[in-house]
This record gives sequence, C-alpha cells and structure tokens, in this order.
Amino acid sequence: MKKFRVAVLANLKANAPKFEGMPKDLWADLDSEKTVMALVDALKAGGHHAEFFEGNLSLVETLPAYKPDICFNICEGHFGDGREAHIPSILEMMRLPYTGSKVMTLALALDKPMTKRILTYHDLPTPPFQSFERVDEPLTEDMSFPMFVKPSREGTGMGVSKKSIVHNETELREQIVYVHERYQQTALVESYIEGREVTIGLVGNLEGPVSRRIPEDWDSPRIEAGLTFLPPMEVDLKPYEQTDEVYGNRLKSEIPEELTYLIPAPLEKDLLDELNWLTAAVFRVMGALDVSRVDFRLDAHNNFKPYILEINPLPGLTPGISDLVMEAGAAGIDHTALVNLILEAALKRYKLI
Repeated sequence: MKKFRVAVLANLKANAPKFEGMPKDLWADLDSEKTVMALVDALKAGGHHAEFFEGNLSLVETLPAYKPDICFNICEGHFGDGREAHIPSILEMMRLPYTGSKVMTLALALDKPMTKRILTYHDLPTPPFQSFERVDEPLTEDMSFPMFVKPSREGTGMGVSKKSIVHNETELREQIVYVHERYQQTALVESYIEGREVTIGLVGNLEGPVSRRIPEDWDSPRIEAGLTFLPPMEVDLKPYEQTDEVYGNRLKSEIPEELTYLIPAPLEKDLLDELNWLTAAVFRVMGALDVSRVDFRLDAHNNFKPYILEINPLPGLTPGISDLVMEAGAAGIDHTALVNLILEAALKRYKLI
C-alpha cells in the first residue's frame, strides 16, 4: 500500500483550559500524550509518516505547513454543544481528508437525547426517555421508576454513578439539579434497564448506496456489508456491586486496569447476531464512518432484550485500556493493526487507495 503523510489530531489533557470552579472530570474525555504517541508510532509502524498536532485553531497554520495527505482525528474538543465536530468542520473548510465520522454525525452523537430521537424514529430499541432543561418539568406518562439520570453531552461515564439510578421524585429532582449545576447542560432521564451492559465495536464502512435509514428489507444481510464487527465486551461489575452499580467515570478512568473484562462476552449466537445487526443499523442511521462503538443494556426482566444506549463514533484508542482496543485484541488485532485498519477504511472512502 502507498505510504501517506498523516497528521494525528488530538486534544491533550495537559493542554486543556483551566478555570475556577471547573468539574474535576471536565476533561476526562481528553487524551494523554502516551495515547497520542502510541497512535503516531502505530502509523509509523504501518510505514506512514506521522506527526501529532494539538486540535485547536492553530491547525489553520500548522497543517498547510505539514501538508498531510490525511488527518487521523480523535479530537474531543473543549467547549460547546457540538465540540467533537469543531475540528472536522475546520478540516472540511480546508478540504483535508480525515478519519472517522463527519461533522453532523459527531454533533448528533454527542447529544444523547438527539441520538435517541433518531433511534426512536427508526423503531430501534432504546429506553423511554425525557430530557430536562428545567428541574420542575413534569414527567411524561411513559416514564416510570426506576430511572437513570445523566448529562446529555458527556462521555467516559462522566456524571454517572450509583446515584444516577433514581427510585422516586425526590431522588430524580436532586440528580437533575446535580447535572444542571455541575455540567451546565440538559439532563437526560431514561427508564432504567436492569441487566448486563455490552458494547460492540466495528471498523469499516457500509458498502453500496447508503442513506440514513433502515433498508425496506430489514432481513437483508447487506445492512452489515463492509463492516468488521469486533468481539462483544462486557465488564464484570459483581466485585463492585456494593459501591458501583454502573460502569461510570470512576471505574472507566480511575481503576480500569483493576476491572475484569469478558471478551467475548458470553452471549447466545442469536443474541449476538441481533446485537451486530442493531450495531450496523445504528451506524447506518447515524451516518457513522470508519469506526464506532455501540453500547447496549440487556433487559434482565425481559429475556435479555437489547436496548441501545448510545453510539460512540470517536471511541478511545488507548493501548490496553480502551474498550475498542481490547475488543480488537480479542480478535487477534493488535493496537498497531487496529489503528492502520481505521486509516485504511478512511483512505478507501476518500478513494486514496
């Protein structure tokens, strides 16, 4: 394969803005220098020339000087409702190719209520929900306790803890206030699905004409054509049942190396096939590209019926820790190979190879 000049774009935690009163976990989504350099090294191991650039407005000057053939984008952004779409917007203005999903998909996927509206429109299973801009908004008729409360536009389990599961009006309103005050954003409230949490990653792109809708023939195998599904992953939370009922920021960011990961998760073949199909369906209707991870809850009270929680079109790529990386490893795909598979998917999409 031809060798390319690749600009690795990311936002380092060390370079993030600091200000008085900011939540301690505000920059939990951002990457360490170790993660970014692992990407650079992986691309170099693939035979490419690669260099890191901080994803901010300086790119307008630094990228033309570097003259990349393509950018490997993992920028999370800093501020605003569509922060994950900021750098891709700049790249499109500069007419530079980049890996991963485009502007609209990144903005929609970051907004969890908007994602759920799209899933609901397409009759894809997601828990009943309501978004709260004000703490005193009345509950709609389809909502019943227990419920789950979280920020509308955060990742890495930010704002999620055992207290996120609420059982009455008092707990609900307290948690909505917590989200509003700590994260300055709308609170998403969902019906709580008790059961196992499973995530499925994929690499590739849908083949043939693709529109943001489910094909008329729902049984068509072509809905999955072009996608490589990674083994499903489940986190064993039994050791933490007394302290953590949910896979939140404390477990994801503070002690990920202490957790037990089940890869592949023990699933019946029919259920795994359904999860893969749903993953492809979410990937399609959201307009995702190159790589994604879709998270599910399996209803313990309804024959493990899967409910879609969200799609992450910018999944973490930290060696040995990130879900997608561990799933790929279980399939015999090491970190270097995974990074280069993502790059290759983008290069093919832009017809550069």
